[in-house]
Amino acid sequence: MINVRPPTVAGLFYPSAAAELRREVEAMLAAAEPAARAKPVPKAIIAPHAGYIYSGPVAAAAYARLAPARDRIKRVVLLGPVHRVAIRGLALPAASMLATPLGNLMVDAKAHAALSLLPQVCVNGAAHAEEHSLEVHLPFLQSALADFTVVPLAVGDASAEEVAQVIDTLWGGAETLIVVSSDLSHYLNYAEAQALDRATAQAILDMRSDVTHTQACGGTPVNGLALAARRHHLTPDLIDLRNSGDTAGDRQRVVGYGAFVFCSEDNKEQHVH
Repeated sequence: MINVRPPTVAGLFYPSAAAELRREVEAMLAAAEPAARAKPVPKAIIAPHAGYIYSGPVAAAAYARLAPARDRIKRVVLLGPVHRVAIRGLALPAASMLATPLGNLMVDAKAHAALSLLPQVCVNGAAHAEEHSLEVHLPFLQSALADFTVVPLAVGDASAEEVAQVIDTLWGGAETLIVVSSDLSHYLNYAEAQALDRATAQAILDMRSDVTHTQACGGTPVNGLALAARRHHLTPDLIDLRNSGDTAGDRQRVVGYGAFVFCSEDNKEQHVH
């Protein structure tokens, strides 16, 4: 029997009507496309997971970079922090498919099997049931890519090395994209957020693996990606850094957002001139 995880933040974080959602995501990608043109396709990205009105344009800056690899990327490894259910390690969903208003995505069965050999990986449906940090990326992926499977990992209490081990296991080749879901600072005033987010962005660009949860709610997967990226000789680049005070919110209590891409020498040669 096929077990489908239904969307839980459609109508809250993004539109629940398919046509409206498609229009909104495609408009954000189109706005980001000129800046992405003729740039290398990333192997990994870090993008935010707030409501689209707040963080969508920042996420789109990273997703627009995937256009030349639309048909090449066949598997997306998606890691995001848990917000509702505390877990040890990293959790795969119990579901074999993830639903959004744009359709169903198949969870990659081979990756699921490969990860079952790692002690830090478990299957936990509850960790995924109401988690938005992974779900909000799915419509962007469905719009940016053609035909792909997904490996959704809810990241709880884990070391950077444990996360890096999971990423290494699924590294693959040009067919595999790694997406880390994280917002940056939370609920500071505008000036404080800008200062902290600039420091956090620099830590990510330096590929340090000591980013705290005060700096980034997805600090654990961010740190794991930093370790894996160093091992695989990727080069990070910051392509957008804003907060909710820049997009759709007031400036008293803001949330920070950054879009980062990690490219290898190989995928630098694969972009369109």
